[in-house]
Amino acid sequence: MNDAWREDALCQQTDPALFHPEPGGTTIPAKRTCMACPVRRECLDYAIDTGQHWGIWGGVSQNELRRLVRVARAEVAA
Repeated sequence: MNDAWREDALCQQTDPALFHPEPGGTTIPAKRTCMACPVRRECLDYAIDTGQHWGIWGGVSQNELRRLVRVARAEVAA
């Protein structure tokens, strides 16, 4: 899988902890960074394709990401 997109990701310029908030912590700063990122779609696609379950990827929360991963897996299985 080509992950050259990571070089252009805005998260490379920020604290990684921002994208892994503590339970009950805010996701707003991470999502704000993602929404301005030029490779947001590639990041989200990577997270879905690789079955990520933790952290903020492509501007979606962990719960949103888990839901997207489940849907993608169900589509592949169908």
